[in-house]
Amino acid sequence: MEPKDYIVTKIEGEYAYIKEIGTNEEFFIALALLPFGTDIGTKLHYEDLEYSII
Repeated sequence: MEPKDYIVTKIEGEYAYIKEIGTNEEFFIALALLPFGTDIGTKLHYEDLEYSII
């Protein structure tokens, strides 16, 4: 899978809604899979099955 960048648009309970930068495709993911400190507006980079804050 190719590297992608996302932005967190909403957090509801234990889930974060993230939108892919460029395509605006939005989906939700468990907060436990995201780096510590992730909040609304955080930009994320996904590569090698891992998210990191950019």
